[in-house]
Amino acid sequence: MMEGMDETDTRQAIKDTALELLVRHGYRGTSFGDISAALGTTRANIHYHFGNKQTLVDEVLGDYMQETLSGLRAVWSAQGSSLSDQVEAMIAYSRARFSHFNPTGTEGRGWSLISRLRQDADLLGDRGRQMLGHFGVELSALFAEALSAADRRGELAPNVVPADAALLFAVIADNAAPITLAEGGFERLERTYRSLRQMIENRP
Repeated sequence: MMEGMDETDTRQAIKDTALELLVRHGYRGTSFGDISAALGTTRANIHYHFGNKQTLVDEVLGDYMQETLSGLRAVWSAQGSSLSDQVEAMIAYSRARFSHFNPTGTEGRGWSLISRLRQDADLLGDRGRQMLGHFGVELSALFAEALSAADRRGELAPNVVPADAALLFAVIADNAAPITLAEGGFERLERTYRSLRQMIENRP
């Protein structure tokens, strides 16, 4: 254990540090040595808590997915929120994560664990690959429900098929980090979300 921490706190500190390093450097670029150096502990301590790198990465990924899906459900199912409100909340949610890894907004660094680990999917175990696939399924279901609700509220233009709009939102959300990396900043992602909203919303 690390000084002043019980086992639960130590495990969480290891996972928090692993998340930061995995997002920045990927599976290939993150080792127990890197994590132990960042934490000021020993590799043996990390082995004690997680056994091996794959177990640690699977647990970090599982926690990250659960937190992400919970956050997105809160955004897209908020009572009394319009489609416009939800899109703006989605932009704010994404910007907060982007800014954590790109504090000046111009570095063009990766900021999504899911996006980063997809690049290293060949190194993940079966559980890790299954979780990445499951995330896409959950994301699609989330947007399908959100856009169906928007349609029931009369917010979609008459020619818009809710399932098609949901697919487009899911694709943007699932590729948010690559979009910002390709453009070197957050602005293109923000514009993409707002442009899609303007294309599909019912206007007087």
